[in-house]
Amino acid sequence: MRILLINPNMTEAMTVPMTRVARAVAGQDAEIVPLTATMGFPYIASRAEAQIAGANVLDMIAENRSEADAVIIAAFGDPGLIAAREVFDLPIIGMAEAAVLTAAMLGERFSIVTFSPHMARWYTDCVHQTGLAARFTGVRCPDEAPASVDNVAEALRGDLIDLTKAATALDGADVVILGGAPLAGLATELAGKAPGLLIDPIAAATAQAMSLARLAPDYRQRVGRPEAKASSGLGQALTDIIAGGQA
Repeated sequence: MRILLINPNMTEAMTVPMTRVARAVAGQDAEIVPLTATMGFPYIASRAEAQIAGANVLDMIAENRSEADAVIIAAFGDPGLIAAREVFDLPIIGMAEAAVLTAAMLGERFSIVTFSPHMARWYTDCVHQTGLAARFTGVRCPDEAPASVDNVAEALRGDLIDLTKAATALDGADVVILGGAPLAGLATELAGKAPGLLIDPIAAATAQAMSLARLAPDYRQRVGRPEAKASSGLGQALTDIIAGGQA
């Protein structure tokens, strides 16, 4: 089994720990193929940036989908997720959606803890998109954004533990999602130090990608496939797919 792990952020230093988490979950059962965006933003931190990154995600999938059994979009907020599912005939997993769906199966109520207030509304939108808002207790984050996303998992470790405590004790969350690519791997490190069941979104996405690949849905039966049409200015691989080529 071959799973593409696509980081729409341009920062390779984020891809490395996410790949490590995914490979730990996959073990010998799947090959994790990491890809980092070469255009866009060092770190996606808004819905506007996510729209731009989503277009890059479609290009990256189109150019690298050969022999892939599934794709993980490795940016919390899932840029391009719905569009990619509309275009490509293989399982596409968003790390935010995967974390939310996993949280709903592990407990009654769940929260998201992240490191910047800039993402709070956007992450809330991600939960609403899953239809599970009634079980969502909200986003907990520091009052101010860090000056840099480099090493936030270590620099803000104490704050993130306190936010997790607030999410469980004050908000009533059973499960806490540690949201954001720079927090990859932190759930395992904080297990036993912070309350509640902690979810690493990349771990959740990897497990779901493997499960859906094993289900092997017959995409020939898919309804709602977009109409084939010509386009201009896109990458050749994506142009061919939109024009009606093999997705």
